[in-house]
Amino acid sequence: MNGILNIYKEAGFTSHDVVAKLRGILKQKKIGHTGTLDPDAEGVLPVCIGNATKLCGLLTEKEKTYEAVLLLGQETDTQDISGKILRIAEITVSPEAVREVIGSFRGSYEQVPPMYSALKVNGKKLYELAREGKEVERKARTVFLREIFVSDIRLPEVSFAVTCSSGTYIRTLCRDIGEKLGCGGCMKKLLRTRVDRFDIKGSLRLSQIEEKMAAGRIGDCLIPVDSIFEQYLEVRMKEEGDRFVYNGNSFTEGLTCRGKKTETAKGDPVRVYDSKGGFVGLYRYERGMFRPVKMFL
Repeated sequence: MNGILNIYKEAGFTSHDVVAKLRGILKQKKIGHTGTLDPDAEGVLPVCIGNATKLCGLLTEKEKTYEAVLLLGQETDTQDISGKILRIAEITVSPEAVREVIGSFRGSYEQVPPMYSALKVNGKKLYELAREGKEVERKARTVFLREIFVSDIRLPEVSFAVTCSSGTYIRTLCRDIGEKLGCGGCMKKLLRTRVDRFDIKGSLRLSQIEEKMAAGRIGDCLIPVDSIFEQYLEVRMKEEGDRFVYNGNSFTEGLTCRGKKTETAKGDPVRVYDSKGGFVGLYRYERGMFRPVKMFL
């Protein structure tokens, strides 16, 4: 079984829990997720099955969209409402000031990762150190918010949506917004609505996956690996050329190509299929030859 499942992760599950449950449902070990969601968070979690696990790193780095609820006037050690309350403050800011400050985060900004995160320092995860009562210095990282807008303000709560680069912590964004407003803040709720092309409208809960599997219709929701690369030119092998790609070799002959061959010289990868139409992998045309970039056999 190879492909990608667009999973709706429900609250109470870690991303690792989702993978473990899918291993049991699908009776398959080779499964990986594409980006951690906090246990209390919900939403889109693309999960790679079989040879699609080679895509995990690629999809983890893609742009993501979230809907969040910010609670002003409260700071916690985890930067969300599940943590220990560190400070309570009176809220004197106006809705107009809230909108202005949130809008000011659009674009690039330097974000310090939270202590309660899976990032490692000297081989140890930050949240492990945090649970031991330790705090270590973290370097700020540049993140990019392409879009951010307020959808509702009912102080002390503020609902907003954000489309951002990989590696952006929405909990930390909530904390930073609260700090800039002077009253502090933490994240109350988080829903991930999109990861690259994977949208919440097409996501399935684990119970639905289980039903599909029991009915023998799991293939209906498996997204093919090659669909992720549909923007690239397709190269189809002739039968005598199959032996080259089956062994992961470069090739110059034994192919037909949809599109002009000159387009392959621009440096973009191409999707290579065997003579039967099976997806082989990504190749790049360099110095008169198609050379393997990533194989999915």
